[in-house]
Amino acid sequence: MYGIDSYVAIGDSFTEGLNDGLPDGSFRGWADRLAEVLSGGEPGFEYANLALRGKMLDEIIDEQVPIALDLKPGLVTLCAGGNDIIVPGADVDAVAARLEAGVARLRAAGIPVVIFNGPDTKSLSVMSVLRGKVGIYNAHLWAIAERHGAKMVDLWAMEPLHDRRAWSDDRLHFTPDAHRRIALHTAEVLGVPVDEDWRVPYPASTEPATWITSRRSDLTWTKTHLLPWIRRQIKGQSMGDGLSPKRPQLSPLVQVEAAALEIEVHNFHDNAAAS
Repeated sequence: MYGIDSYVAIGDSFTEGLNDGLPDGSFRGWADRLAEVLSGGEPGFEYANLALRGKMLDEIIDEQVPIALDLKPGLVTLCAGGNDIIVPGADVDAVAARLEAGVARLRAAGIPVVIFNGPDTKSLSVMSVLRGKVGIYNAHLWAIAERHGAKMVDLWAMEPLHDRRAWSDDRLHFTPDAHRRIALHTAEVLGVPVDEDWRVPYPASTEPATWITSRRSDLTWTKTHLLPWIRRQIKGQSMGDGLSPKRPQLSPLVQVEAAALEIEVHNFHDNAAAS
């Protein structure tokens, strides 16, 4: 178990695991993958994932941090604030200050904390306008990690995430392969040995984007993802309304490992059918 016998993941859709889908419609994600690595196959390892899509920072601090404090795990990962800073007019400095308060509470309780900065959106059409806000937020996060003795997973500097193929069609969430790479990088930050290298680049693209294909993609994305997001913001709705965390309590990891095995079998059959 590499010195960690329990792990609680808190945050929003990134930590819930969108869009690293399982056959049953649920999501695996980097946190589940990291838990599998941290367990080292030991039956005594326990894992909880309180993250839920659409959660804003204040909700995460008010709802999830107190549970993590009560559970007193050997590790907490916290990634939050992304849903706040993408809102037009958001005060990035104020968002960072609220996140620091949550980190400070966890560290004051003696809980090791890993936080994540925002990825570079330069390669994402339209979403690239957020680079400046993400960069400012990231500067705050590095300072917060330094002040409170938290570890940082630097998503901005992860070269594979600069490739469009690491991102889902919604331009907000990562693909299963990107989740795999993030889990490997997080394990590396924790000093846990892994068998794969997250740095391996994607193969050269055989379908270079043209101006026409890019604009068509932007139009499809606007209709499918941006406009529904704007409507939810206006109505005060969230993607997570009516949903519950997938692992609300610390429990043995066997459920996650079974789900991982199921998706591997599913992929094997798909590949066999295609060949």
